[in-house]
Amino acid sequence: MEQKPQDPQNRPQRGGLPRIWVIVFIILLISMFVFRTPSPTKVRYSDFREYLTLAATTKNNHTTIIDRGDIKLVELATSHFATVTFKEAQTVTSIDGEEVNEQLTIQVDIPPNDSSRRQLEQLLEGNVGGPIKLRSVDYVYLPPDDTASFLLLIAVMLPIVILVFFWISYRRSQSQFMGGGFLSGFGKSTAKRYDKDEHPITFKDVAGQKAAKADLLEIVEFLQAPEKYQKLGGRVPKGVLLNGPPGTGKTLLAKAVAGEAGAPFFSINGSEFIQMFVGVGASRVRDLFQQAKEAAPAIIFIDEIDAVGRQRGAGVGGGHDEREQTLNQILSEMDGFSTTDSAIVIAATNRPDVLDPALLRPGRFDRHVTVGLPTQKGRAGIFKVHVREVPLSDDVDLDRLAAGTVGLTGADIRNMVNEAALWAARHDKTCVDMTDFDYARDKILMGAKREEMLTAEDKEKTAYHEAGHTLASWFLKGADRVHKVTIIPRGRSLGSTQMLPEEDRVSMSQTQLEAHLVVLLAGRAAEHLIYDETTVGAENDLERATSMARRMVTRWGMSEKLGPVNYKLSDEDPFLGREIHAQRQFSEHTMELIDEEVSRFLHRASQRAGEFLVEYRQQLEIVTRELLEREELSEMDLIEIIGPSVHPMPEPLSDNATTGDSDNSSKHADEEDHTNST
Repeated sequence: MEQKPQDPQNRPQRGGLPRIWVIVFIILLISMFVFRTPSPTKVRYSDFREYLTLAATTKNNHTTIIDRGDIKLVELATSHFATVTFKEAQTVTSIDGEEVNEQLTIQVDIPPNDSSRRQLEQLLEGNVGGPIKLRSVDYVYLPPDDTASFLLLIAVMLPIVILVFFWISYRRSQSQFMGGGFLSGFGKSTAKRYDKDEHPITFKDVAGQKAAKADLLEIVEFLQAPEKYQKLGGRVPKGVLLNGPPGTGKTLLAKAVAGEAGAPFFSINGSEFIQMFVGVGASRVRDLFQQAKEAAPAIIFIDEIDAVGRQRGAGVGGGHDEREQTLNQILSEMDGFSTTDSAIVIAATNRPDVLDPALLRPGRFDRHVTVGLPTQKGRAGIFKVHVREVPLSDDVDLDRLAAGTVGLTGADIRNMVNEAALWAARHDKTCVDMTDFDYARDKILMGAKREEMLTAEDKEKTAYHEAGHTLASWFLKGADRVHKVTIIPRGRSLGSTQMLPEEDRVSMSQTQLEAHLVVLLAGRAAEHLIYDETTVGAENDLERATSMARRMVTRWGMSEKLGPVNYKLSDEDPFLGREIHAQRQFSEHTMELIDEEVSRFLHRASQRAGEFLVEYRQQLEIVTRELLEREELSEMDLIEIIGPSVHPMPEPLSDNATTGDSDNSSKHADEEDHTNST
């Protein structure tokens, strides 16, 4: 498959450090040529003195002897050397004994004693020690000159300064990469701080979680007036653990606590503690808690804490990894809070079963708050929150929407409102009506429509399959009522039957579970009744039915042969290390009995579904014919063609009911999600 060219602006930069070294090397070369000064040829003091002396008598016999008249100026420096400048280029003998031509300047080293300097001065003045006085040579004394030393210092220090500059720039660029700086920057906390003005979220923005808000209200009151509790010996919980399904509003609740208390809010994800270097996680934990203590009263919010707080020693190798070291530091920091520290840790997770027991004990996370799925009243309140900025038509009934969205979370409802608004805007509407919400709900619950052409045979088989589900759910007590049935391909299915419970449930009886098994297998039974064979379309039905039947036998003790015993299967442990070493608590014979009982539940449900459809064969044909004609049937359409259902229509919320909050959690409309025990 052809790969799309990568955007040059988004392409990761590579080789940043080698490029810096190349630049520094070039700068060094340039500085060497810029600040380089040609050094004059060095001549021995004895040779120069001899030149000055012999020049008086034997000048014509010595070609390398300097005539006094050829010397323009002699500069005597205080650092024991003299610089001799000629009027014309001369040939001299260097300190190495080599003759050097074309020299305008030479340097003479003077012995570091006063007598040598005085002797040189006399020679330059023409006093050679005899009766003859020679012509003097112009000479001057140079004051101390630090220019050469300064230039040398610049030549040495400039490359170092440039190197340090590029190194600091490189570290800063790395600090914006991978959530931390290079080396030392990795140890800094990457938590985002939100002050009071930056997160104006309060409990008014949270709906459908009355019980959770009540538990968190004490935290707010302590942050606002801690002395009220401290004077009676009360101690604020050091940590609050919010647990519940994804999308139920755990992060929103934590922000609302900070907004109500007006305290700084430090937010970080659990995975941000772990990086490529050992010890980074622990260092970031220390830095985060130090920032929170300095900003106290403050709130530390760790989202998805299960990423770093998993049980220790549960790995396959049993080793001590970076995650465990980070967890140990979190435990240590939470123990380090004193009773007067006004810094509270709020953590969120949807997997409390995998957290380390030391993290959950009182003294660390003292309070556990369950943030469950909202009930019908809670969903109505959530709808009211999210439609504040959405222009609604007069036909929009939020209570009806709440009744038809069993099992949806707050995030699902927000997405549903957004999808409805987008669909209305796509059709150039001025407001959002009920048909837009129905479209959005079907898209979320059943998936988006697929433009797929089915053959007449496949379409007919799909219609019989969905009609089987519909009739079993319509006339069988204990099952859920049908909300809508369609043979339009949606998501990954060729058709779907949307069923909703009559009311929010927190538990299910064995009769209801067995009715759900019949409904799941009714589609396959309809195919077998009409075509005397089945198709692969029942794969998901069989998977869900088998899972439900196995839980009925192994978890809930609904098998008469096995009795009220809970059998934990090896694949139920969330940790692979424990699963490998765990011993099964029952025999092979018991395992065979479990398989037999699961098979018995499924065969009995399949038989009941077949017998049920034989009894309602006429209604099966009617529903199938209508599906082939209309492709989609609502609950009201089914009432018109096959009569009323055994399930009553859901009652609307009473006018005096509080629709903003709920103190219960409900389960999803999907059959598997109804089977959680209380």
